[in-house]
Amino acid sequence: MSTYPFLTQLAPELFKGRDVYGVFGNPIGHSKSPQIHEQFAVNSHQALVYLRIEPPLDGFKKMMHEFFQMGGKGASVTIPFKVEAHDLCDRLSARAKLAGAVNTVWQENGLLCGDNTDGVGLVRDLLAQGVAIKEKKVLILGAGGASRGIIQPILLEKPRSLTIANRTASKANDLVKLFQVSAKEQHVDIKSISISDLEKKISPSFDVVINASAAGLSEQSPISEFAAKNLFHPNSFAYDLVYGKTTLFMQQALQNGSRVSDGLGMLVEQAAEAFRQWRKIDDLNVLKTPAVIASLR
Repeated sequence: MSTYPFLTQLAPELFKGRDVYGVFGNPIGHSKSPQIHEQFAVNSHQALVYLRIEPPLDGFKKMMHEFFQMGGKGASVTIPFKVEAHDLCDRLSARAKLAGAVNTVWQENGLLCGDNTDGVGLVRDLLAQGVAIKEKKVLILGAGGASRGIIQPILLEKPRSLTIANRTASKANDLVKLFQVSAKEQHVDIKSISISDLEKKISPSFDVVINASAAGLSEQSPISEFAAKNLFHPNSFAYDLVYGKTTLFMQQALQNGSRVSDGLGMLVEQAAEAFRQWRKIDDLNVLKTPAVIASLR
């Protein structure tokens, strides 16, 4: 599937009989989303086409409006446009409001609607891998946009505790304040710490450790080797939101006996939730996400 940079080409006669969807990002050539959604379409007997769309960095809003004006049915949004998409939408789901970012857009009665499916995608992938969250002690590394997108769905699974660790402790504390009410409603102990606290000989113990920092994108880990020895053990599970490679974070976990996973399953599961929203599908099993994940490995 080729990049589709010029929306003047998005004319109904080009895709007769098929609804048009697309993923907006810059860069976008590497995206697996078209392959994922096309497999969903085949599995659920849907007639649609899914395009890669790369707006200029200052042209997202204009191109998104043109996409829907020309008949687009729904859009996925990835880096670096998720916050812009949030600000552009007329209506937001509760989880999109909390996340402050949108990765799924559609139109209803002329209004742009936005959702954030990242967190629910992560939770579904963890559960599919047999990783329980309920009553477990969960640690999230990083306090940026990726973390904001996954916290609420994790809280809804009622872990025993949720700790957010960041190099700048104040940013982690800001997230704790943002989700304090929701955590209280779910009876979850939520707190923040500095990543340097993980260096201490007597550091907290966690069942699930999620790397939501950007370190994996630059071949780094958010934690030191010493912190890794404190954190990881044979009964813990390490999950990196980055997909397509064994990151340094994952290597640290493996060296200390933990099970690991990259974020490919999350990518597919968040896409499945978006597809469900767009196509009004009640039974996600028809999308056959395990088979789609396996095909991308």
